[in-house]
Amino acid sequence: MAMAQRNEGAKTVSNINVTPMVDVMLVLLIIFMVITPMLQKGVSVDMAKVNNPVAMQDADKEDALLVSVMRNGDIFFGTDKLPSADGLTSKVKDRLTNKVNKTVYVKADARAHYGDVVKVVDAVRSAGVDDVGLLTEQRKSTPNPPTTPTPPTGGQ
Repeated sequence: MAMAQRNEGAKTVSNINVTPMVDVMLVLLIIFMVITPMLQKGVSVDMAKVNNPVAMQDADKEDALLVSVMRNGDIFFGTDKLPSADGLTSKVKDRLTNKVNKTVYVKADARAHYGDVVKVVDAVRSAGVDDVGLLTEQRKSTPNPPTTPTPPTGGQ
């Protein structure tokens, strides 16, 4: 009497199907591409552009204090709109009660009035802030700006 043997292992596929994994990774990539611009702290401001900005990595931290001055004179502390620079002093004092690093970062619009930015800096200073950081952006380098020809000099 012969015993019947089953050979179930011969029909299994040992190749890994990576198509579902690639699909999941592409969906995650798209989600991160959509979400990343929304993670910006504070209010969107068209900051002044300079040639050699100083890097301020602490401005990107979660607990950084950001004050934004808009083109039309509106002042934001984080994402909260303030009626004037006078209310900014008390809000900054409240947030700095337990902090060791007393630094406030100011993002001013490139076309904001100079007087509005000065009022904000004065209000922050009167709150007892040690350092005020003015945030700027890197100017994109332009390839050799056009020069105006100089008129020939010489006499008769």
